[in-house]
Amino acid sequence: MEISSKFVGMSLKTLVSKITWRQTMNYAAATGDNQPLYFDDERPEGIIAPPMFAVAVTWPISERILDFIEAPDFPQEIILTQVHYTEDLSFYRPIRPGDHLLIRGKVSAILPHRSGTLIVLRFDVLDRENKLVFTEHIGSLMRGVKCADGGRGKDDLPPIPEQPKISETIWEVNVPVHALAPFIYDGCTNIYFPIHTSVKFAHAVGLPGIILQGTATLAYAVRELTNREAGGRAECLKSLHCRFAGMVRPGSDIKVRLQGRKSNNARTQLFFTVLNAEGQKVISDGVVIFEL
Repeated sequence: MEISSKFVGMSLKTLVSKITWRQTMNYAAATGDNQPLYFDDERPEGIIAPPMFAVAVTWPISERILDFIEAPDFPQEIILTQVHYTEDLSFYRPIRPGDHLLIRGKVSAILPHRSGTLIVLRFDVLDRENKLVFTEHIGSLMRGVKCADGGRGKDDLPPIPEQPKISETIWEVNVPVHALAPFIYDGCTNIYFPIHTSVKFAHAVGLPGIILQGTATLAYAVRELTNREAGGRAECLKSLHCRFAGMVRPGSDIKVRLQGRKSNNARTQLFFTVLNAEGQKVISDGVVIFEL
């Protein structure tokens, strides 16, 4: 199987999504984040969605990507080879219940990778006033798929802050992953894929059992970083980037580890990793940026 980078720049069909308080509260509950700004709907300022709720907004396109691709010659068979590889989010304002969001997507990059081909989709999410709410670049690794040319789009991807040369552990925290966590995340977010909830399916594709959703692992990490480094002020999170590097088995613990901090006036970069119970990195190259 192979794919050409001629599809870079191809637009996807647009999607309109109306955000409800039930969706945003359920996402916060699914990730164990009980901050009042997600739940107390008597707050004068109202409630907001957790930052990682953004992935639930764009998931309906990712889940049915072939319905949103309009190119008849796109090699549909490669979709079955994909794994979530990178996540990059830029936030312009918090998502709020009542928002009507327009999701515009396109193929941002197709690049050769040692394990296949990396395809990056870009989603620009706008409100009724046509103002950006967030932008997501989601990278999928197509395992065993050859990039038929040199690739395109690398220069259009968001820059990744350089990791500290010397990694140190500023703090780390153990986060229990309940045996039912994948089912709760699945049900509360509508982010569904059977490797997370079906033992039979997971075994059929060569996994040792069901695994936690990567975005759930990332949401746990963002929760800890926000609550410990920004006093729970999620509206101050401006961007995040990471690479998914391994698996988390439900019924185990993960370690969220802060390994670097750079501050410039009100802007702070935090560099983090997440380890599974075996001490293996499951999230690497993690960077979040807060403006406090």
